[in-house]
This record gives sequence, C-alpha cells and structure tokens, in this order.
Amino acid sequence: MILRTTPHRTALLAAASALLLTSCGVVDAVSGSDSSASPKKGDDITVGLLLPDKETKRFEKFDYPLIKARVAELTDGKGEVRYANALASADKQSRQFEQMIAAKVDVVLVDAVNAKTIAPAVQKAKDAGIPVIAYDRLAEGPIDAYISHDNELVGEVQGRALLGALGDKSATSKIVMLNGSPADPNTARFKEGALSVLQNHVVVAKSYDVDEWKPETAGADMKKAIEAVGLKDIAAVYSANDGMAGAAIDAMKAAGATTLPPVTGQDADLAAVQRIISGEQYMTVYKSFLEEANNAAEMAVAKVQDQDILFDSLAADTVDSPTQKDIPSMLVPVVALTKDNIEDTVIKDGVYKVKEICTSAYAAECAGMGLE
Repeated sequence: MILRTTPHRTALLAAASALLLTSCGVVDAVSGSDSSASPKKGDDITVGLLLPDKETKRFEKFDYPLIKARVAELTDGKGEVRYANALASADKQSRQFEQMIAAKVDVVLVDAVNAKTIAPAVQKAKDAGIPVIAYDRLAEGPIDAYISHDNELVGEVQGRALLGALGDKSATSKIVMLNGSPADPNTARFKEGALSVLQNHVVVAKSYDVDEWKPETAGADMKKAIEAVGLKDIAAVYSANDGMAGAAIDAMKAAGATTLPPVTGQDADLAAVQRIISGEQYMTVYKSFLEEANNAAEMAVAKVQDQDILFDSLAADTVDSPTQKDIPSMLVPVVALTKDNIEDTVIKDGVYKVKEICTSAYAAECAGMGLE
C-alpha cells in the first residue's frame, strides 16, 4: 500500500466543519458548487456494515454501535445500519455482502476478512451503483474510499516499544513474532513497520503468520516457539494484536514462566489493558475507535448524499491497492498504550470506565497507579 498525503487536508477539513449540516440532509448553499444541488438521497438511507470477526473485541463493543449511533445522528434518526459479522469466514462475508446488494443498501462499509476474495462482491456492488468504503482493512476491487489507521506506523510503534523494553541487551535478544493473518492486507504493513525498527537490532528466532488472527492458533504457534527456542531464551514477543498476545502469555505461563518477557499488542482490548496493569503484557496500540468509526459513518453518509466537499475533506489522502490506484483515504493516528498513559487514553476518551478496568483482581495494581 502506497500512501500519498494531500497538502491541503487541513483547509479541506476546515471547510468540512462548515458543512456538517449537509450530512443531515441540509442543502449546501454555496453557489456554483456541485454539492449545492439536492442530494440524490435524503436522510432515509441504509448503510451496510460488514465486520470480520468477534475475536477482536472492539468490533462488537465499539465499531458497530459507534457507527450505528453516528449514522442516526447525521440523518436525524432516519438512517439505519444493516449489520453482519462474518465470524472470520471469508465465504460467509461474501454471502453477507451479496445479501446487502440484494437488499439495495445505499452504501457498504466493509472490513474484509480476506482482501482478495471480497473483490468480486465489491465489483457487484459497483455494478449495482452501490458505493463501497473499505473500513479498517484495505479491500481489493473498485472501492470508493478507505479509512483506517497508519498500519505501518502501528508496527513501528510496537517495534520501538520492544526495543525500549529490551534496552542495551536488544542486539542479542531472541524474539518471537506472531503476525496477523496472511489474508489481511494490514498484516504485511504491521510486519513491515515492526521489522523496519527491529531488523538488525534483535534476533528474530521464530516468526509465524497466524491464520484469521485466531488466538488458539497463536497459542499453538507460541508453544512451538517455546519448544524450539527455549522459554528462558525468549526475550520478547511481538504480537500483532491483543487476542494473540493473551494466547502467547497463556502459553508461556502454561510452560512454567514465572516472569514474562515484554509482549506487544494492538486494539486496547479490555483484557489487554488489565494485563498491562498487572504487568503481564507490556503495551498495546490504542487506535481511536471513536474517531475511525465516526469518520467512517460521515464518509458513508456524505457519499450517499452527494456531499462532495465534505467527502473529499474526510478522504483527503490517497492509497494504492493491488487492483486500484489513488483510492481516497483517511488514516487515523495511533498511540502506544502502556501503564504510564492508561488514564490519558482509554479512560479519558471514555472507552472504558475505571470500574470496568479495576475489578477486584486488579484493585491493588490500580490503587498503586492511582486508578480508583
């Protein structure tokens, strides 16, 4: 994926702020602008939302309800979200996509299980005149826009965290890499970013690509790594997300580990935040679900309602996929979440309440951190 940043994005976003009312079906009054014409759709719209799995806790807990709420807000309660979760099955997601097309939804937000296998359904949507926005993962086929995070930066943030944790011993430290699913185009970006930091600075003793991001597969791979490398010789674990991080930690504990090496993660799952508090997991990458989901909803509504200025301001960057050049895109910033900034990230943003994180099992650690 190649990213190109549009230099006037700030100005466009400022223009978009002045036009937010147009997202609610109000006609833009700028004379001579294409968006001044009445939109082809009013507020009575249907947004199709296809999410990939339930193993990644954020999708059900945050992304779906946030998108649903924002679509309703933008359409004065008249717009709706038709939702389906693929449960990590690419075939199931393709069928769900075709059901969305048959139901004549107005736009589809799709977080692809498999970027390649979803492409025929994307083409069918295009042929039916239904715009498609790739959400969180870059899908192949003729998509209209893409919104995610800077995925190479995610890997860089994880890699820098591991190097910081290893300190002066990093050059001789053996690490295990648990990468995401090879069917997910983000996996290559995460790995590329991590290796750009780690290569020649650590010893990658074992590296695994984990099909469908399944924690049970990651746990089995971690067990193989322990047998091959030796538990005491594993200095750190690069895990591309939190579900796999938890599985890796469980595998090391089952093998007899009393002191755990630094383990990375991604997604700021509640269980991962609690593991960070307890010292079992070193860090996770916090990606603002609120910003990504809200902007995705705004892009979808703006696309359907022909609010071109707003849409262009939201998707002011471009990326290339293997099948398409110059896809309008938005990339949302990421943050390394550690013990030091839990309060300033997921708590401040309202992702979790202190009482959700600081259950009885973590009360002592929370008190020590001033989280009460």
